[in-house]
Amino acid sequence: MDEESRPKKEDLMIEAKNFFEFYKKELGESIRKGDKVILLDFMKLTEFSNKLSEEILSNPEETLRLIELAIEESGLINNVRVRLKNISKSQEVKIRNIRSKHLNEMIIIEGIIRQASDVRPQVVNAKFECPSCGTIISVLQMEKKFREPTRCSCGRRGGFKLISKEMVDTQRLVVEESPESLSGGEQPKRINIFIKEDLVEPKMEEKTTPGSRIEVVGILKEVPVPLHTGGLSTRFELAIEANNLIPLEETFEELDISEEDERQILELAEDPKIFENLARSITPSVWGYEEIKKSLVLQLFSGVKKVHTDGQTSRGDIHILLIGDPGVAKSVTLTFMANISPKGRYVVGKSASGAGLTATVVRDEYLRGWSLEAGAMVLANKGLVCIDELEKMDPNDRSAMHEAMEQQTITVSKANVQATLRAETSVLAAANPKFGRFDPYQSIAQQIDLPPTLINRFDVIFTLRDIPDREKDERIATHVLQEHQKQGETMLIPREIFRKYVAYAKQRIKPKLSDEAVKEIKKFYVDLRNKPVASESAMRPIPISARQLQALIRMAEASAKLRLNKTVTIEDAKKAIELMKYYLMQVGYDYESKTFDIDRISSKFSSSQRNKIITVRDTITELESKLGKMVPVEEIEKELEGKMDKNEITEAINKLVINTEIFKPRRGYVQKM
Repeated sequence: MDEESRPKKEDLMIEAKNFFEFYKKELGESIRKGDKVILLDFMKLTEFSNKLSEEILSNPEETLRLIELAIEESGLINNVRVRLKNISKSQEVKIRNIRSKHLNEMIIIEGIIRQASDVRPQVVNAKFECPSCGTIISVLQMEKKFREPTRCSCGRRGGFKLISKEMVDTQRLVVEESPESLSGGEQPKRINIFIKEDLVEPKMEEKTTPGSRIEVVGILKEVPVPLHTGGLSTRFELAIEANNLIPLEETFEELDISEEDERQILELAEDPKIFENLARSITPSVWGYEEIKKSLVLQLFSGVKKVHTDGQTSRGDIHILLIGDPGVAKSVTLTFMANISPKGRYVVGKSASGAGLTATVVRDEYLRGWSLEAGAMVLANKGLVCIDELEKMDPNDRSAMHEAMEQQTITVSKANVQATLRAETSVLAAANPKFGRFDPYQSIAQQIDLPPTLINRFDVIFTLRDIPDREKDERIATHVLQEHQKQGETMLIPREIFRKYVAYAKQRIKPKLSDEAVKEIKKFYVDLRNKPVASESAMRPIPISARQLQALIRMAEASAKLRLNKTVTIEDAKKAIELMKYYLMQVGYDYESKTFDIDRISSKFSSSQRNKIITVRDTITELESKLGKMVPVEEIEKELEGKMDKNEITEAINKLVINTEIFKPRRGYVQKM
C-alpha cells in the first residue's frame, strides 16, 4: 500500500475512538478486572470498521499503538495494552509456511510449547543526562545492543550519565508444530516466540509450560544474526513478537462453565440413570463391556485427593489396566479416552522411553545450561495418560512409572538438575497376555510380562476375553456393521456437555464418606479376607489387600461425584463393590480352591499351588532325616498317598528344581541343595 492510499493517522484515531464508544460495555469488563489489558474481539472490529481491521493486519505495530493512544486519550485508562482475539482464519499460517512476505504482518500460529526460558527483564527506554549542560536525553532501546545517545544539543559527544531505565519482563518460548498438521515424513518445524509484559504474569505462566498447546497471535519480526567478525549476517532469523497467547487445552479444573451449561448439567444429574448414560457415551462404537465403561467413567471423575495431618497425601486418581486377547478394541478405548479427557496423552509402549514418560534433562543452547523437558505423565498432570502395549515397554523405562503412579511425583536427578515434578495423572493401560491369548487355568501374573509391583498399583484390572458365543457374536457383528453403515453412533450425552459435566463435578464437589458407606466397605473387605477356606492349610489365600481397599474408597467417592452429591452413600459403596467383585471374579478366582485369591493377580503362583509345593518340600525334609541325603521319589509318593496325585507331586518337584531348592543327583532321586 503506498503512502497516498494509506488512511491517515488522525482518521484511524477517530475510527478507534468511535469503536470504543460503541463497545463501552466490553471495555468496561476488561478494565474492571484491573489488568490494564483490553481484549479486542477482532470480528467485532471488522464489523464496525474495515479500515481499522485491515490496517491491524498489514501494519500491526503502528495501528495497535494508535488504538492504545485512542483509549488513553478517551481518559478510560492509562498505559494500556490491547490484546487481540478471534482473528479471522485467513491469517493462520503453518510454521513451515512462514516466508519473508509475512514479515511485519499480524499472523496466527498454532503449536506445542517445547521450551520456555526464564523470565528476564529487558530495557526498553533509557534516560541519560549530559554532564556539560544538564539536558536529559531519552533513548529508545530497540536492538539487542544497549544504545547510548551519540551527541547532545550542546555539542558534547559521549560520556553521558545514565539516570534511569525502564524495564519490562520478557521470556522466550520455542513453539513446535502440532503433530496433527504434519503429513507423511515431515519434521515438525520450530519458531521462537518473544513474549513480554502481562503475557509473562505468573497466572499466564502456568499456561505456557512446555507441553501445552497454544495459539499465538503476533507480529513476525526478523532478528539480525551477528557474525563472529562483529558485523551482521545477510541471513536473518525469524521470531514472533506475541500480541496474545490463547491456551488451547485446559484441564477439567480450568474449563469455563456458563450458567446455561450449569442448568443442563444439573438437569442431567437428576436423572437416576446418569451413571449408565455416561457409561454408554464412552466409545459408543464398541459393543458391550458395561462394567469396564462404568469404571472408565469413574476414572474420569476420580476420587478425592487427601492431605493428612502428618503431610502424607493419598491419591485420588484411579488407575485401570485392561489385559485382553487381541482384537477386543483396547486401543480404540484408549484413544477415545485420551481425546475426551483434557490434557489426555496417548502413548504406545514400544516407542515410549522412560524419559518420554517422565521427564528428561536436555542441554539448553539458549541459556547455556541444563533445562527440563517434560514427558507424557508430567504433561498430563491433572489429566489422563493412556499407555498401550504396556508389556512391550522396556523394563527400565517401566520402572519410571512406579513413583508416578503411587506418589504422583516424578523425581529427576541428572547433571545439576534436581527436581520433583508433579504428575497427578490417572493411568489407563492396556496389555496383551504373554502368549497372545489367555489361558483361564493359569494365574494372570504368569500370563503377563509385568512385575507384580506394577500390577499391584492398578486399582482395577479387567481381563477382556474373546470367547466365541453365538448370541454375543451376532450382536457384536450387527453393531459393528451398523457403525460402518451410518458413520458411527453418536454419544448419548454430547461430547462438550460430557466434558463440562466432569469438569463441573471435579471443580465443585469433594464428597465425604458417610458412616453407612464406611460400614459397607469395611464389611466387604473383612468378610472377603476372612472367608472360610475348605482346606485349612499353612498358607491361606489372601483375597484382597489394603491397596484394593483404597481403590474401593476412591471408586465410591467418584460415584458420589458423578451424582454431584457431597456425601458418599451406601449406594455408591455398593457400586464400587460390584465393580471390584466383577474384577476379582475375572482375575483373582482360583479354580482349584474355589476362592478369590489376590496371589493369582500379583504373584507367580496361586495359593493352592504354593501349598502343594510347600507340602512336597516339607515331606522331602522329613524323609531326609530318615533315609539320608538322597531321597527316592517313590518314597515321597508313598508318604503323600491320598493327599496328592502323582502328577501334582511331579509338578511340585519340577517347580522346586526350577527354584533351585532341590536337584536330582540321579534318576528317581532328589536331594536338597
